[in-house]
Amino acid sequence: MKASQRDFARVAQGAAGSIAIAFFCGQDEAGASAAANRLVAMLPDPGERVEIDGAQLRSDPVRLGDEARSTSLFGETRHIWVRAAGDEVHDAVQNLTQLLDGGEGVGACPVMIVASNATDKSRTAKLLAPRDDALVAMFYPPDLRSVTDDVRTMAHAAGLKLSAETAERIARAAGLDVRLAQSEVTKLALYLDASPQSPRMADAEALDAVGAKTEEEGFMPLVNAVLSGDVQRLPGELQRMREVSLNPVAVLLAMERRAAQLAGLVARMGGGQASSLLEAEVKARRVFWRDRPDLEVQLRRWNAARLDRLVQRLAALHRAMLGNSQAGELLLSQELTEIARFASPRR
Repeated sequence: MKASQRDFARVAQGAAGSIAIAFFCGQDEAGASAAANRLVAMLPDPGERVEIDGAQLRSDPVRLGDEARSTSLFGETRHIWVRAAGDEVHDAVQNLTQLLDGGEGVGACPVMIVASNATDKSRTAKLLAPRDDALVAMFYPPDLRSVTDDVRTMAHAAGLKLSAETAERIARAAGLDVRLAQSEVTKLALYLDASPQSPRMADAEALDAVGAKTEEEGFMPLVNAVLSGDVQRLPGELQRMREVSLNPVAVLLAMERRAAQLAGLVARMGGGQASSLLEAEVKARRVFWRDRPDLEVQLRRWNAARLDRLVQRLAALHRAMLGNSQAGELLLSQELTEIARFASPRR
């Protein structure tokens, strides 16, 4: 089975009871992860989460099948969560499907794979798409309008009434990351003691009390300094990251989203001018008007080939940070410095 962000909810609802393997891919890693969590919530009995890194399965393809068929120490249900890059889990998935087809996978727990830098044309996706017991879901970079709509849907489910302006503000403050936006909506509902049975109106004052950091206080100035190649401003932004304790993973996710956004813009721009493209994108509310100057600079720094290498480096950094969270800030600072130097016009 295949699904996109448009029809994922409908497809997943009907398939949740029979899914053995789900492969979430596309440039919107945040959307793919959020969708994977939604599918887990739809499972009849998701039980314990067992996390495996894609690099581990690349070096040991048999492990996925072994883990899926094993039981927990206390006999409780489980599901497996794999974070991978590209097609590195193909051999492991192929091995698992062979076990399932051979009748050796009876009782195997569901496997959720979130694969950054992979598409529905990848080998793994092509392996799984024809299967009735598998789901391939593709997620493209979100725009401001779609995330704003998602925020209003989240708010309605939590018992919050939001104006269009407040919903858009949450979407922007979360950097178009639906996971962060969901966190803000949840905090807002708790603060206002809202529920579907007792809805509350969320105004700007309530959002100020519990909301995400504003753009000036958040991680976008750092992201823009790096991707614009502004090596003069970068040391100050890295120092600010440490002083205000910005979450390194959140910064990296913002970098990944901006890289995906740039890749989409480059593809639509073709041989045209960045200024004309961005003017149209702002009018269509797919780009926030305050982001336009930074995006115009970054489109001059990054072409399609450079962006492809950037996405791969960010995916590798993501895996490194997950494997060594204590050194996350140091790893992030080093890689951001290298990226900024690469993007610098004075290089």
